[in-house]
Amino acid sequence: MGRRVMKSSVLVLLGLLICLIGIMPALAAETRTVTDQIGRNVEVPVRPRRIVSLIPSLTEIVYELGRGDLLVGATKYAREPAAAADLPRVGTYLHLDIERIVALEPDLCLGAKDGNPQHLISRIEEMGIPVFAFDPRTLAEIVESVRMLGELLDAEPEAAGIALSMEKKLAAVDRKVGRDRSRPGVFFLIDASPMVSAGSGTFIDRIITRAGGRNLAAGPQSYPRYSWEDILSMQPEIVIIASMAGGYTEKQLKDEWMKWPGIPAVRDGRVYVVDAGLFDRPVPRLLDGLVMLTDLFHPDPAR
Repeated sequence: MGRRVMKSSVLVLLGLLICLIGIMPALAAETRTVTDQIGRNVEVPVRPRRIVSLIPSLTEIVYELGRGDLLVGATKYAREPAAAADLPRVGTYLHLDIERIVALEPDLCLGAKDGNPQHLISRIEEMGIPVFAFDPRTLAEIVESVRMLGELLDAEPEAAGIALSMEKKLAAVDRKVGRDRSRPGVFFLIDASPMVSAGSGTFIDRIITRAGGRNLAAGPQSYPRYSWEDILSMQPEIVIIASMAGGYTEKQLKDEWMKWPGIPAVRDGRVYVVDAGLFDRPVPRLLDGLVMLTDLFHPDPAR
C-alpha cells in the first residue's frame, strides 16, 4: 500500500513538473502591445530579459534606470557609464550588424528614429525581434522618453525620480530666465576644426533659447560651418566652446579666440570652454548643460 501511494505521489509530482515546463516558455513569451514614441503599436515582452540598445543615449538611460543587467548588446560608441564598455558591440547606430544582433538572441531592441536607418530596423523586425523606437526632439520629450523607458523595463519608480529631477531643473531655469529680459547673442562652437555650430531645430539650439540666449547660428542648416570672417560679422556676446571631437586643451581652444579682441565675447571675457559630454546626447545630463548655460548667460549679480 505504501509503495503504491509513493508511486502515485511521484507520478503526480512528475505530471506537475511537466505542466510547469510546458507553461514556463509561455510565461517567458508573454507580451503586450504598447505605443512607442513615434506612434507605432509594438508587441513587446511584458518583462524583457535580453535587450540590445541600438543607440548610445538609450544605453546610458537604461543604466540610469538601474536595468543595465538586461543589456546584452550595444552600439560602438556607447561608453557611458563605464560598465557599458563591456557590452558586446553590434556596429554603429548608423551601420548596425544585423547578424550580430540576431546572434545575441534579444527579446527587445531599443532604437531611435533620428539615428537608426529605417531599412535596418525593418530587417530586425522581420527576424521576429521587436524594436521600440524613441524620437525625443524637445527637452520635454527627453523627460517623456525616460518615463516611457521606465514603464517598458519595469523601472517606473526610478524613471519617475529621474524625470522629476529633470522637471525641477527646467522649472528653475525658466524662473531665472524670466527674471532677466536680456537675450545675449550666443555662438556655440561644437568643434574647433572645422568651426561648426548648431542651427535651428537642434538640441543645442533649443538649449540656448531655453537658457535665455539667441542662437546666432540659427537657420536652415543643422550644423553649419563658419570662418573667422563670419564670426566677426556676427559679433557674439557669448562664446561657448565644446570640442566634441577632442584633441585640444582648454588653453588652446581659448587662445584662438583671444586673437580677435574685436569680438564682444572676447573683449568682455565671456568665452567659455565647457564639457562636451553635457551636450552630445539626449539624456538626463543634458539638463545639467542647460543649467550651466543659464548661469553663464544670466550670472547672479555680485553681492
